[in-house]
Amino acid sequence: MQTVNIICIKWGTKFDASYVNKLYSMVSRNITLPFRFICFTDDAHDIDPAVEVKEIPMVGFKDFDERLPWSFGHGWLKVTSFADPLYDLTGPTLFLDLDVVIVDNIDCFFQPKGEFFVIKEWDKSDATGNTSVYRYEIGAHSDLIELLKNHKDRELAKVRNEQEFVTQNLAQQGKLQYWPAEWCVSFKRHCMAKGIMSWFKPAAIPEGAKIVVFHGKPNPPDVIAGVSGKWYRRVLPVQWVADLWR
Repeated sequence: MQTVNIICIKWGTKFDASYVNKLYSMVSRNITLPFRFICFTDDAHDIDPAVEVKEIPMVGFKDFDERLPWSFGHGWLKVTSFADPLYDLTGPTLFLDLDVVIVDNIDCFFQPKGEFFVIKEWDKSDATGNTSVYRYEIGAHSDLIELLKNHKDRELAKVRNEQEFVTQNLAQQGKLQYWPAEWCVSFKRHCMAKGIMSWFKPAAIPEGAKIVVFHGKPNPPDVIAGVSGKWYRRVLPVQWVADLWR
């Protein structure tokens, strides 16, 4: 059976090592395939020794390699996952953001046939995908790095963030496909009760969900504590996040 790769990336101070360690633990409990778990990071301090830790790849694009300030925002350094070569990695690879909670077995993410699978962005009607969870073959999309390297100003003017850049370009190439909608859900949009009911009813896992995505506020530790991060949103403490995000 082919070994698959699970990768994540951590830079700056937004997330500490506990997010990497919890992600590794969740993956380990929710996969039956042989796998490698790799974290690309600029700070390996306190990361579990069971995690393969590698420097964020140098890709020949000055802005990324020298960590220019703009590259730290809006997920842009995730584009380095498309480097070719990418250390000694080969084969099918699942990228996971650090602020997700795995709620069911994830073997299925390696089953569909296609060049690039991603979440369909919930708030957009165009081709944009949400790159909290995507799958590809190592080395298959290094042209995206070359596109930024050679036409940075033009490409940045078209998009707001990394996921628009990646998914819109791959859509134009006919390579973009989406996960079944129920597999990857938004905590805010799909788990929380609507309107005033959020004041009385804790968030629940939707049927068929495999991964719950925490984008913006709140994050997993916030909902465990019952903190919304926004004045207009009420979040009751969520026990299943405490049980699973470990």
